Amino acid sequence: ALIEQGAVIIDVRTAAEFKSGNVKGSLNIPVQDIINQLEKIKKMGKPIITCCASGMRSGAAVGILKNAGVESYNGGTWQKMSAFF
Repeated sequence: ALIEQGAVIIDVRTAAEFKSGNVKGSLNIPVQDIINQLEKIKKMGKPIITCCASGMRSGAAVGILKNAGVESYNGGTWQKMSAFF
């Protein structure tokens, strides 16, 4: 349902991890860069679904995004997410 609303999937793993496999159509913004990219993310004006290798970093990213007022959800592992795309 979130994807139908235009949700953006952000993979918060490192660039090297992202290159080794990712969810089709996802963006790569490593968790340590989320704070620096907040304005860009807010300008998207869409719900955000985060993913990573285990769900831990994506959970941390959701905390940062929610604190900044961004509608966001932890999608868990990128492998689980990629099963839907």
